[in-house]
Amino acid sequence: MTRRSVLRGPGVPGDFQRASPDDRHPGVGKDTVREPAASLYANSGDGPALVPIDIGHDTYTALVEPDTAFWSLVRKARLAEVLADPVFAGEVHEHGEAFAAEMDLLRFGLVASAVYFNPTERCNLNCTYCYLPEKTRRRGVRMSEARLFEALEILLEHFHHALPDEVRPQVIFHGAEPMHERRAIFAAMDHFADEIVFGVQTNGTLLDPEAIEFLASRRISVGLSLDGPLAEITDRTRHTHGGHGTHERVLGVLELLRGYEHHAVICTVTTENLAHLVGVVELLHGLEVPTCMLNPVRCTLPGGQAVRPPEDDLAGAYLAALERTEDLYRETGRKLVVANFANILLAVVAPTARRLMCDISPCGAGRCFFAVDAHGDLFPCSEFIGLSGFEGGNLFAGGLEGCFDTDAFRAVTARRVETIERCRACAIRHFCGAPCPAEAHELRGDLARRGAYCRFYEEQLRFALRLIADGREHAYLADGWDAAVSTVFAVAHP
Repeated sequence: MTRRSVLRGPGVPGDFQRASPDDRHPGVGKDTVREPAASLYANSGDGPALVPIDIGHDTYTALVEPDTAFWSLVRKARLAEVLADPVFAGEVHEHGEAFAAEMDLLRFGLVASAVYFNPTERCNLNCTYCYLPEKTRRRGVRMSEARLFEALEILLEHFHHALPDEVRPQVIFHGAEPMHERRAIFAAMDHFADEIVFGVQTNGTLLDPEAIEFLASRRISVGLSLDGPLAEITDRTRHTHGGHGTHERVLGVLELLRGYEHHAVICTVTTENLAHLVGVVELLHGLEVPTCMLNPVRCTLPGGQAVRPPEDDLAGAYLAALERTEDLYRETGRKLVVANFANILLAVVAPTARRLMCDISPCGAGRCFFAVDAHGDLFPCSEFIGLSGFEGGNLFAGGLEGCFDTDAFRAVTARRVETIERCRACAIRHFCGAPCPAEAHELRGDLARRGAYCRFYEEQLRFALRLIADGREHAYLADGWDAAVSTVFAVAHP
């Protein structure tokens, strides 16, 4: 079976905007002259390059065209026959130019429309894997309300020129802990409500019923952090500077958010909670959390590197948790969508519909989004805050006009799988994108190296293809995910 889908409408992959059209693919959408399909064969001449991939399925194997992320599932008994079929090769070739243009748009044709905004360096927690130094989190800079408003005005001026009139930019207030600046943030959310789509990512411990009522009444997206099903697990890595745990406090907040559709939970996966991921999804499902992310710990600093789980163990525990979400859905009719896996699944069934821009090469850093810290300094992504050499100017001293052309930003946006050793020859390179550049830089000393979790991404992709082979993919995607998606190419192999 083969299915290739695209996002319908004017072309807005995920939440990010398309740049002005160019002539890199002048033949797309026009009547072009092609060689007759019957004259083409896979893996020779002008035929498509189709690489067999073992997906661990009893019946099916996958064929992948690496340059365009085209895929097909073929019965193992018919693999040789399908590869030798000139009609199938011709059909793939016929759509190849459009597939290439689709991938090109996703990788190079988007412009920034989202900002991760850190209004303070301070945090009331001392999580063991945090990417900010403890000294900074204790006594760092805080942005005043007046300065915050000034920053948002500067951002809006840029977006008014960069984005279509009907598109509102996104600002996600991010950590350290943004709720330290609750008064300023809430004032900004009301003042700029008609011009900016806001979200907040918080550790949850400073939220109270009044704050939750404010956020919910304005339909603000809220992300919380919780790393375990029990306090003894969560509190190993997430605790205050005085050593007090956070688990019970966050559970109380999640009870208050029960029924609110615009909230999610991030679970950072480490050696400390790896054996408990099934328990995590069971807890979150019971709390009626609509969406979560099971994020392997970022390894940009020693604290994260120290609790980095072995990849095979990570893959096993992660896939077990995913399968448990399907069991819970079958039992209750209610989904808990694991968003970072759903993004990998979307990369297969509808590449331009994926929403998280980490799993693409170049990734979204400095391209679809960027980060602003409490000083107004600009970074390609929050993961680069505090890393030497990745500051791209200052919002209050020069604004945004030059930051995308700085060495710091261009070093990240120029990172492509085609230039990364091992990745360039990998058949699934456009499904994962070799994330994360900040991890590659800190772990391996070079942006042009693989990230921390290559084997883990391989196993995710194989699992995704197994789900599709068995017709189970919808259980892992949000309801209505395909409402704006059209199938442009489908073939059934008997």
